[in-house]
Amino acid sequence: MLAFVCGKRSQENALELAYKVRRATSPKVRFQLTTDGLRAYIAAVDAMLVDRCDFAQLVRVYAAPREGEQRCSPADVVEAIPIVVSGNPDPEKICTSHVERQDLTMRMQIRRLTRLANGFSKKLQNHRAAVALHFGFYNFCQLHGSLGVTPAMEAGITDHVWDVKELLA
Repeated sequence: MLAFVCGKRSQENALELAYKVRRATSPKVRFQLTTDGLRAYIAAVDAMLVDRCDFAQLVRVYAAPREGEQRCSPADVVEAIPIVVSGNPDPEKICTSHVERQDLTMRMQIRRLTRLANGFSKKLQNHRAAVALHFGFYNFCQLHGSLGVTPAMEAGITDHVWDVKELLA
């Protein structure tokens, strides 16, 4: 995970996220970025990343919620429309599956993200700390089956698996 921002899906937070991604990436390596259809990402990517990424959005069209399922059940996706925003993104790679999988991993591993539970974060500061700790552990301490090493080792940031003591030092 290169960067994250905790908060509402606002223009300000989209800009902060794009800034953090800019700091975490090299100007020498062009990459492809796909977001959901939030309009705030267009201006943020244009301001911070247009010189180093090919940008597309995957806009989902949802069905109307079924009777009695408006509150807790997600609406069914009827269609996903890929939209090229800037650069030359590969149409075959326009997807949000990786970030959606990461979202599921976070919700399964961070009790604070579970709504209607007593571990749910009520203070943004505590929420940010829990998410930061999760990503530190995920990137430096946890071996990943598909990689055989930690993401930080795969990226060449470290040469060993960290224990929690080292992470918190």
